[in-house]
Amino acid sequence: MTRKKHTEPAVAERVEFDERAVAARELSTEKAWQASLRPKTFEEYIGQKEVMDNLRIAVTAAREKGRTLDHFLFAGPPGLGKTTLAHVIAEELGATLHISSGPAIDHFGRLASLLTSLAENDVLFIDEIHRLTPIVEENLYPAMEDFKVDTFIGEGPHAKAVTMQLPRFTLLGATTRMGMLSAPLRDRFGFHWQLRYYEQADMESIVRRSAGLLGLPIDERGVTEIARRSRGTPRIANRLLRRVRDFADVEHDGSINGVLAASALDRLAVDHVGLDTLDRAYLSVICERFDGGPVGIEAIAASLSEERGTLEEVVEPFLLQIGLIARSPRGRVATAAGFQHMGLVPPPKAPSGGSTGGQGRLF
Repeated sequence: MTRKKHTEPAVAERVEFDERAVAARELSTEKAWQASLRPKTFEEYIGQKEVMDNLRIAVTAAREKGRTLDHFLFAGPPGLGKTTLAHVIAEELGATLHISSGPAIDHFGRLASLLTSLAENDVLFIDEIHRLTPIVEENLYPAMEDFKVDTFIGEGPHAKAVTMQLPRFTLLGATTRMGMLSAPLRDRFGFHWQLRYYEQADMESIVRRSAGLLGLPIDERGVTEIARRSRGTPRIANRLLRRVRDFADVEHDGSINGVLAASALDRLAVDHVGLDTLDRAYLSVICERFDGGPVGIEAIAASLSEERGTLEEVVEPFLLQIGLIARSPRGRVATAAGFQHMGLVPPPKAPSGGSTGGQGRLF
């Protein structure tokens, strides 16, 4: 029987090896691939049960009573589904979704253009909303509360203040840094939803679903192996599934089993609890260079030649979640579990932390 070859969705036709053309094709392919795996309804969305149950009630009530859905704020580490939830909510409401980000709305004119392009009951999603400038943020307040925006026509002494009425819309904000949001902006959202790292069972369901959508044969051991190394994050699970699929196509018969998945992920430097090269370098700096800490984040960033924001937003949340590091008033500290994960003997002063034995998932 001829083995079916697994291909990327919407792959562009072969082009000459012009660097810009190749880059554009890869970007288009990546977006199409991610979009093909994104849930579109509440029924398709896996995990975050508490958040989903409450969202389902709010969205159903707004849809059935003809009301505008309240403004909601989603917080949590990258890759947990904040953008996906915005797509699901808009789909369930039967509304048009408009997507932007805090850094992109860099002055009032961009904000006004975005708001005036909305139609009645549209959904506006602003990612990394904590990065809005203070002026833009202050002009967003009346839009959220009263659905109006104040602007000026003309310049100098002849400038005239004009209030523009906006259609009723729903603002969905997303942030990876809840602490950086100002209190006035945070208080204008109807509710704050904190997304958590996914349980192992949910991660396995996500890997199984993605493999099915891609038509990729995978056994249960392969599902488990990829899921437990995905840091409780759906985006990472889908990325690892894609990489393991490459190994399956080149070095196997196109199907994935536990042995192949483990071997491929080991070669990709993703260990049994999902730590990658940067995570282990971070732990190594604390454990070996600073004797377990405490050490400030700036010193760690300088040692690794990495941005502080990358460490705080990408590396630390998961290490804290599984108990490999702890935070103290004086800085970051490696726990006993962190030392053990690096193959080192923990000093007596090290806090206990978690355990990375067994399946390596601490949720």
